[in-house]
Amino acid sequence: MERKLIIGTRGSELALWQANFVKDSLAAINVTAELKIIKTQGDRILNLSFDKLEGKGFFTKELEEELLAGTIDLAVHSHKDLPTENPPGLIIAAVSEREDPAELLLILKDCVDVKHKLSVKFGGMVGTSSNRRKAQLLALRPDLEVDDLRGNVPTRIGKLRDENYDAIMIAKAGVSRLGIDLSEFHVEELTPTEFVPAPAQGVLAIQIREVDTELFTALQALHHPEVAEELSVERKVLKSFGGGCHLPLGCYCRRHEDGYQIFTSKADEGDEFPDRLYLQTNDIAGIEDRILKYFDKERKFPQKVFISRDISEQSYFRRALEKHDIEIEGRSLIRTVPVITKFDSYILKNVDWLFFTSKNAVEYFFNLNPQFPKKVKFGVMGTGSEDALRRNGHFADYVGDSGDTAEVGAEFAKLANGHTVLFPGSESAMRSIQKSMSAETKIIDLPVYETVLVDEVVASGAEILVFTSPSNVEAYFTDNLLDVNQKLVAIGKSTGNKLAELGLTYTLPFSPDEVGLAEAVFGSPLTP
Repeated sequence: MERKLIIGTRGSELALWQANFVKDSLAAINVTAELKIIKTQGDRILNLSFDKLEGKGFFTKELEEELLAGTIDLAVHSHKDLPTENPPGLIIAAVSEREDPAELLLILKDCVDVKHKLSVKFGGMVGTSSNRRKAQLLALRPDLEVDDLRGNVPTRIGKLRDENYDAIMIAKAGVSRLGIDLSEFHVEELTPTEFVPAPAQGVLAIQIREVDTELFTALQALHHPEVAEELSVERKVLKSFGGGCHLPLGCYCRRHEDGYQIFTSKADEGDEFPDRLYLQTNDIAGIEDRILKYFDKERKFPQKVFISRDISEQSYFRRALEKHDIEIEGRSLIRTVPVITKFDSYILKNVDWLFFTSKNAVEYFFNLNPQFPKKVKFGVMGTGSEDALRRNGHFADYVGDSGDTAEVGAEFAKLANGHTVLFPGSESAMRSIQKSMSAETKIIDLPVYETVLVDEVVASGAEILVFTSPSNVEAYFTDNLLDVNQKLVAIGKSTGNKLAELGLTYTLPFSPDEVGLAEAVFGSPLTP
């Protein structure tokens, strides 16, 4: 292409980085370009939150107007800022690779409290301009205060530095692109499967005039069709809900093996508890309509759900179900008792790692009041164990959150290779993680509790039965049969395998925690 292109961009540091990235990418294919900075409504109005701004396209409308007027040749956008439909005459010619769409929670170091999930002190003030973030944040931590936060990335971080907030939430992509040093803060990364991002978060969109076929052809060298395919799902879901920046909607689609994994979080307001749905499918044709049906306000929910553990009044799972007037029957079918009451901390002298496969293992171990003669690292299986470790004042250095013990074992084996690992746990533990360790890794097993089945377990009439361990499966089905209309949910593959041994069909949540369980119940085949 012989003509010199004009790239339209906003003037923030991140927008300029993005525009220069496209400019450099064009230079690599022998296309020259220069930048033109354009101020948008979202840049001018900084005293209002997004839900109080009128219309859509707060950060894109003015760029699109100049593109239609012919004063620029292409516009570079953060894809998540774009409305779901292009103005007549404009198209998205190319999308970039996807930067990690995770969220970052930045916390002032004197406002960190490890005993709380997300590590913000009780009742702390968190800044965010996003209703999507607000809804998901308050679902996990209803004690927090959330206040509006506007400005570009460095400005928002500066407001935290000035202690206007105890913590802020921000997209990892912007921080990574600008190379910002965050060492002065405590940083927690929330993956897109645990904290669902905005549709198209982390992707750049290059918009051009539809008639500019020569430029379209040239831009295909910068286009990533596999990313575009995933984004098409996310943006179709956004469109089906009629949303924009203010809607408390998160959607994340990714390729997995031969299919797709799709995570959706949706609330009506920023301070409302969001519903979450996880789908795995090989066919994304019409997927937005399928997802929309799950969020239909007229859909039928189960009247009662049984779960084989006690559920606290403030638990995520209880609040997710009670939002839809679903009764919870929570009762453990096993009981645990300690097998040792004293512990010689000398055993910890040469230990490098402690690994816990259950929250019971954490609680029984710390009830022994261990004294650590040196710094050790902690590994856990699942967020339930992670939360129990936090309550005892420690961060997990490794969290195996897939629910697949073989996968977790393989990951942890690489970290622990050649070290000494202590495994506090059940006397009858399956030792699946231990079996994954290399020959160079020294393993120390420390039984701290044993499991006893409850006699004469009474059957539940709930439409959905959730089992939290193989022992609970064994206890329930010793005396009871499954009703033909009941659906089963299993936490973790070992629990699922126990059900499979009995010839029973079950649903396995994406994550073996209360969020995953809530997703599984919400997406139950009992309902449309």
